[in-house]
Amino acid sequence: MQTILGSGGVIANELAKELSPYTTELRLVSRHPQKVNPNDHTFAADLTNAAQVNKAVAGSHIVYLTAGLKYKTRLWENAWPKIMSNVLQACIRHQCKLVFFDNVYMYDPNYIGQMTENTPVRPVSRKGAVRAKIADMLLEKVEKGELQAQIARSADFYGPHIKLNSLLTELVFKPMATSGTAKWLSNAHQPHAFTFTPDAGKALALLGNTEDAYNQVWHLPTASNPPTGKEWIYLIAKELGKTPKHQVLPPWFFAASGWFVPFMRELKEMLYQYDRPYVFDSTKFQENFFFKPTKYKVGIKKIIETEFST
Repeated sequence: MQTILGSGGVIANELAKELSPYTTELRLVSRHPQKVNPNDHTFAADLTNAAQVNKAVAGSHIVYLTAGLKYKTRLWENAWPKIMSNVLQACIRHQCKLVFFDNVYMYDPNYIGQMTENTPVRPVSRKGAVRAKIADMLLEKVEKGELQAQIARSADFYGPHIKLNSLLTELVFKPMATSGTAKWLSNAHQPHAFTFTPDAGKALALLGNTEDAYNQVWHLPTASNPPTGKEWIYLIAKELGKTPKHQVLPPWFFAASGWFVPFMRELKEMLYQYDRPYVFDSTKFQENFFFKPTKYKVGIKKIIETEFST
């Protein structure tokens, strides 16, 4: 049995599709789980409830934690440590391996122009501090020999079927598709990497089912030489057959609009990721698994074919 905790999100759904070659028993766990494959098992659970997590994990050989929470700092600070603690204890109790899908919020901003698995950890945001804390919780159990686990980190991601949590979809794809004006954050002249979600799903399935991948940190496969914000807008506009109109939202905009739009207030502390190069290196994964990430132009074309074709 392999189990996905936090099913229903785009990464969890891509992962579920890719696990078919590895297991005939797949359990999808969330508050309101729905099948991805015809033979999936569903299990309703609240990941902040230790007893429910324990039952959800029981009988599993491999567990994937892909949960995503609403983009609210206080919620992250309250819920994430509980979720991680519950998952770690359940996996230890039932002797399950754990794969944790993570982001890069904990990295030192001075090094995000060339992120590797060895990039220094120095969060400068409250959300980043949460991610650093829960990663440390996992690594501590690994170091003590109590658990086999791995952390799989992604850059910001893009891909088909993303309904939430994709700035590229909300700020560029959607407005450009309706002949509107695309938006970018802080500085449109800086390169910004994005991980293609189908690649992330394939990579997580590979990592979970590779014995010697455990007890390490991995960067999920992501194309090199990322476009700048302006180049992203031009590439997407060209594929859509639209005029590449765009507007850059300066930092002061988020300070002002945060009083009226809570999401803008939440996003403000992460703007440093857009005012400098944001380059994600997945060489380790690519060389170990002979994996070629989807090229950005190909990813853009697939998204438009899936989501915006008429």
